[in-house]
Amino acid sequence: MAPRSRPSSRGLSKWQRAGAQERPLRLVGTPDTTEHHADGDWVVRRISGATSTKDYVCPGCTSRIRPATPHVVAWPAERPLLGGEAADARRHWHTACWERRSRTGR
Repeated sequence: MAPRSRPSSRGLSKWQRAGAQERPLRLVGTPDTTEHHADGDWVVRRISGATSTKDYVCPGCTSRIRPATPHVVAWPAERPLLGGEAADARRHWHTACWERRSRTGR
């Protein structure tokens, strides 16, 4: 077999060829929604079991949210999800606990 004159880009995506720094942000799952509650507005993201890979502690019941469990991530709407401080404001909730919180007004 004769050697190739240049490396083949076959098999690489256009993002791999261009470099990771140019890759656009891709959100997976359902879009974020804003919910109105007695303690302010919250941005809510519903996480599917397929994209949930870590353990979290639900602030509603203080029980573990196991990997592969569909759940809700919520953060105050006045704190956009950018930077380290916003990550501290994010909370992972069991879906039932978040819905119960919504009904009780807490």
